[in-house]
Amino acid sequence: MGKIYIDTIKYMVYADFEIKGLVEKPDVVGAIFGQTEGLLGDELDLREMQKSGRIGRIEVELTPRDGKSIGKILLPSSLDMVETSVIAAAIESVDRVGPCEAKIVVSKIEDMRSVKRKQLVSRAKSLLKTLITETLPESKEILEMVRDEVKASGVVEYGPERLTAGPELDTYDSIIVVEGRADVVNLLKNDIKNVIALGGASVPKSIIELSKKKEITLFLDGDRGGDIILKEILAAADIDFVARAPPGTEVEELSRKEIIKALRSKVPVEQAESQFYNRSKRPPSRDFRERNRRLGEDEGEQQAERFERRKPAYEPTEQQAERRGYVPEPVQGAEQVSEKVEEKSYEPPAPVKREFEKPVEAKAVESVQPAEMPEEYKTHLTELNGTLRARLLGPNNELMKELPVRDLISELNGSENPPASVVLDGIITQRLLDLAASKKIKNIAGIKVGSVTKRPSSVGIFTLQ
Repeated sequence: MGKIYIDTIKYMVYADFEIKGLVEKPDVVGAIFGQTEGLLGDELDLREMQKSGRIGRIEVELTPRDGKSIGKILLPSSLDMVETSVIAAAIESVDRVGPCEAKIVVSKIEDMRSVKRKQLVSRAKSLLKTLITETLPESKEILEMVRDEVKASGVVEYGPERLTAGPELDTYDSIIVVEGRADVVNLLKNDIKNVIALGGASVPKSIIELSKKKEITLFLDGDRGGDIILKEILAAADIDFVARAPPGTEVEELSRKEIIKALRSKVPVEQAESQFYNRSKRPPSRDFRERNRRLGEDEGEQQAERFERRKPAYEPTEQQAERRGYVPEPVQGAEQVSEKVEEKSYEPPAPVKREFEKPVEAKAVESVQPAEMPEEYKTHLTELNGTLRARLLGPNNELMKELPVRDLISELNGSENPPASVVLDGIITQRLLDLAASKKIKNIAGIKVGSVTKRPSSVGIFTLQ
């Protein structure tokens, strides 16, 4: 029995045939073996080569159509290319299958090793892709872990409070103050080494001393906790700038790009302070008001009970005055309420309260009323609208210099020839007014006045609002 398979297929012979008659597959195979027998000698005899495994089983695909038989022949070969080509030509010499005329044409001889090469290349690409996407990122992660550990190992302790800080805190003239250790570690990972942590809500003495010698940028979380720390540190230390993380995020969560963006968006402490107090003046929420109302009612009832048990042991003011021989003069403006006062047996606080409130109201209105703005300043503010920049003007309102608002304080501090007037697209703060008075600046024009408690008489204030 002939060997029907071969161990290694080097070439595959493809041939198309057309037979004028209806035949079966064994008829086609028998015709190939019968008509090629003795044609090429014993060494290339198909039967002998199939027995030795040098060629494989001849496969026939046959389809009857219109009284004809049409199909394909597949012959696997482990011979070399020359011998395979000779065998293919011998197959084409078959011209009859049984009594029917036949025509066989070899369409191609395929090198099966090239197919394997293509499969090998395709598989190699797949393996390389897997190597790049799965194995190499793990190596990167290892490198990142090592790099982060090295940077985190740069954390040092500063001052008697042993505050977490970066290794180059003393090298720079300006430093960054953050909330906690995790914030310091994150900044060190992103190559920012002039950083120190507060370590809590209270302000350490080391931070206060550093604020006297260095330029301080306070870098806080973008949440309510950041507002609380801002309020605490503003009351204790001399801060120059304030930077905030995006709303609802923490400094320890930020990427390098977000950190750089937040630090570049820092604002002068005066502007940050004004924004903070503006937020604090917002009306409380409905739940907060309702909770305070309930607490107030409970507390009022408790105070009423205590007051009822402990009534005051004193006489009304009128009776005390009559007993001492002194009758107070009526207060001006109180004629309308005199009848109501007589009907009640006791109303001591009313006249005193009216006399006290009038001068206080007049004084408060007088201290914060800005003057009407000259047209020259209005023109400058219109041109600066939305730019957050300031202009320094000379004695004749000529432009000396234009700069960002955040650099205004440092510019005026270091100026040997201070301007006569300052126009800024921002808020006029107490610090700016004090500095203007010390530099003998005559006028300051801005958008509005911030939380100013002491107004220098030598500085004119002009605002749009």
